[in-house]
Order: sequence, then structure tokens, then C-alpha cells
Amino acid sequence: MKRRTFLKYTAAAAAGFHVLPRHVLGGPRFVPPSEKVNIALVGAGGQGRTNSRVLFHEPDAQIIAMADPMDSFSLENFYYRGMGGRGPVKAEIEKHYGQSTPNFRCAEYVDFREMLEKEKAIDAVLCATPDHLHAYVSVVAMRHGKHVYCEKPLTHNIREGRVVARVAKETGVATQMGNQRHATDGLRRTVEVLRDGAIGPVTEAHAWVPAGRWNPGLRGLPEGTPPVPDGLNWDLWLGPREHRPYHPAYVPVAWRDFWAFGCGAMGDFGCHDLDTIVWAFDLKAPDTIEASPAGFMNDDIAPYGEICYFQFPARDGRPPLKVTWYSGGLRPPRPAGLPESVSLARRGAMYVGEKGLLLTSGGTEMQLFPAELAAAYEPPEPTLPRTEGHHREWLDAIKGGPATESNFAYAAQLTEITLLGLVALRADVQCQWDAEAMKVTNFPNADPVIQGAYRAGWEVE
Repeated sequence: MKRRTFLKYTAAAAAGFHVLPRHVLGGPRFVPPSEKVNIALVGAGGQGRTNSRVLFHEPDAQIIAMADPMDSFSLENFYYRGMGGRGPVKAEIEKHYGQSTPNFRCAEYVDFREMLEKEKAIDAVLCATPDHLHAYVSVVAMRHGKHVYCEKPLTHNIREGRVVARVAKETGVATQMGNQRHATDGLRRTVEVLRDGAIGPVTEAHAWVPAGRWNPGLRGLPEGTPPVPDGLNWDLWLGPREHRPYHPAYVPVAWRDFWAFGCGAMGDFGCHDLDTIVWAFDLKAPDTIEASPAGFMNDDIAPYGEICYFQFPARDGRPPLKVTWYSGGLRPPRPAGLPESVSLARRGAMYVGEKGLLLTSGGTEMQLFPAELAAAYEPPEPTLPRTEGHHREWLDAIKGGPATESNFAYAAQLTEITLLGLVALRADVQCQWDAEAMKVTNFPNADPVIQGAYRAGWEVE
């Protein structure tokens, strides 16, 4: 216990009060409300830098350590812009906290495991690595007793998702997956309206994003063996994957195109844009999943886009639900009854009910059709808690507050549904899913995609 904490609670006991923080009583290391949460950043690329900048606005959080196998790299060719890597992100962290704490220093490591062994003051870990490292980093951090925020998708394969959810439950730490729109009022309002039956029982749901490939012209693995840049520990970056030559087509950001490291456009956006559907209808396992690529794909590289169909059974008095996912610029056909003046958003969702349609744009703006239905409908009072931010939810949970809404139990289920779309895409058959056995019953060859493969020492168990 820190000296100031010891003195505070000793004084309280002397006065006849016996109020102790949860971490003093034993179990997970929860942080008293009066103290700052010491956070370690694992992954200092564009999304790691973005998360850091959000945490800068939380006065009771501070980033005290960071780890990344890359020292410095340009993000100018990607939507992040600027520079990423340990050097640039550390400089930004130290500049921010140095304004209030002169000579503030953020500890810097290449290997996050060394960081966890040496930096005992760390309370929590924020994982913003490529997808193939999410599960490994999260499990190691949780078993060190650290609270964990992990970017989406929570894991790279379905088995990992179940392991991560189990370890989160066993350790009791505060968890959050980085599907940031989950915390917005607009998304939560849409969930409430759908649950309220605004358009009647829903039989179809559609979600679409414009995202495609970062390497649109590539037809498999990149050719050539350029030298590994100075400041990059390529073997560590590969982590659980078998060795392959370095190539700039992989790093930074464009690793999403390759099955070994990422999950394509669906893996990138599914946990954002399927979130409302899964949350509103409490979706569990689909019966069948079928998918087709848009553009070239093979066993190494994801397609430019895809269309995927999930069939969920009837449940709790609700009818069967067909969910369709689109990426790469694909969108659903215009439904009958939608006014000609209304265009489908570039990124959006559509829900088809027995009484009408609900459209969303970007997950926040909502419209009901037909017009007479919208005019007569009275939205319900809020039933879901509102939040001051996705990261704020996590920090409050670390301090003993309620569990986050996108905790690893929920996040693993949402991620599993998303990844089932990729299983079907790569299997190229209509997959019959046995959730209990974690198997595609009509295509045993899907097992490697479901289970994953690991180098010795990098297993996720």
C-alpha cells in the first residue's frame, strides 16, 4: 500500500471508520477513487497513439510505460497521419504529462513482457497491437493482475476469444474492448428503440462499411526480401506467427490485409458495425453462415470486400433473424417503401420489421419509415446507462465501479460472431455451426481457422 493510502486509512480506522478499497481486501488490484490509474501502452502505432490522446483528457489516468517492437515509422500514407512507434509516441506522452509533472518520464520497452516484470506500478494495460497479438497480450496482462483494454477485434480466432473471456472471469480484472461507438448515446438509443418494438418484430438486419484492402492490387504474399528497417524487432513483431521475411506491405497498418496478422475489412469493422445488432437482439450463435468475397482472395490475403449472411434462430418470442454484412463498397438493395429522396448512407445499417424500417448512418443518426410510423412513435425512456466515454467506463470499473458494457464477456461473443463470417468466407461453404463443440459440422477443414496456430512459447491458453 502506498504511504499516503496507508495514512489515510489508518486515520479513518482511528476515527472509528473501516472503509477499505477492494484491492486492499484482496483479489484483483482495484485502484482507490482518490488515486490515478497507472497505464501501460502495448502497441504504439496509430491506434495506440489515438488511445493515448483520449487518455490525456482523463485527469485520474496517466501512461507511465509503453512497449512496441518498432521505434519509429511514418503513418502519412494512412488515415492516422504523423508518426508512430515508441519514440514519437513516448515524446508525445512525456510532453503532455510534463506540463503538470516536471521531468515526467514514460518507461520505454521493446518487449511488453519485460515491461510487466519490471514496472510494478502498472495498474492497467491498453493493448493496441495488430490483431494476431491481442489475445496473447491480454491473457499475459490479466494473469499479471492488470486491468485490460484491448482494441477490436478482441481476438484473431474464435478459440482465443473463449480463452480471453475465461481468463477475464477467473482474474476478475476490469476489461473493455475498444469498439468506441458502443459508448455513444446514438448507438444506445438505437438499441433501446429496437428493443421497444418501434418497427415491430425484426426479421432482417443489414450493416455495411466502405472499407477495402490497403494493398488492393496484391494477389497473395508480397515478393522480395527488403532489409528490416533499423529500430524494428521483426521477430518480436511476428510474435506467435512462424517466421517470414519482412516486407513493408505488412507494416504499419496494412497487416490487416493478411490472414496471418489481421482479419480484413470485416475483422476491422465488424465489432463496430454489428455491435448494435448483437446488443439489441442479444444474439448468440447463428445456425448457418455463408459468405462470398468481392475481389481476389486466397489462403494468404483477404478480399477487397465481402458479403456475409448469418441466420439466427427464433429466440425468446422473437422471429428468426437474417443478418447481412457488406464491405468494400457493397450495400443492400433499396427496400420497398423507402422514399426516393432517402439515400443509403456510405456506412450504415438497416433493420426490417413487420411495421416498418429503421435506418442508421454511422451508427448515431436514426430514421424511421414510413413517415406515419415515425410521426406516431413515442421513444421510450432510456433503459441503458449513459456514459462519459468508452475509456471513462473502463477507468471507473478499475476503481471499483460497474463493469464496462463492452467487457470481455460481451466482447468475446460479438467478436465470435464477426469471426464466424470470416470462417465462412475462407471455407467457401454454407457453414453449419455447433457453438458448444466450437465446430463447423459440415466442414472439418475449418478447424485451423477456428483454432489458430502458434510458435512455441506464444501459445494462448
